[in-house]
Amino acid sequence: QLQLVESGGGLVQPGGSLRLSCAASESIFSINFMGWYRQAPGKQRDLVASITNGGTANYAESVKGRFTISRDNAKILVSLQMNSLEPEDTAVYYCHVVGRATWASALINYWGQGTQVTVSS
Repeated sequence: QLQLVESGGGLVQPGGSLRLSCAASESIFSINFMGWYRQAPGKQRDLVASITNGGTANYAESVKGRFTISRDNAKILVSLQMNSLEPEDTAVYYCHVVGRATWASALINYWGQGTQVTVSS
């Protein structure tokens, strides 16, 4: 079964940068939606950024001007460049893709296992 794998998380000081990447374990026939979510301890999982098939990006107000989502090559589906990181950005970040694994597959929500981002001095 298709799996998403995030990478690029870690510990960074306030003001620093990280780049998250999301790769699929196998090729995806078609993609309807790609996005990054995050969940801090004791809080709900919130959408951080998304990108459409046409390349239109949308961002949560709290990350506008600091984060950039992009579609990448066939191996890496989507990336999230995070600049000017703040302690409030500390969370587990999840990649989310809605798509079809094959032409005959149903539309499925795929989630990665999450990658920890910690912003602390």
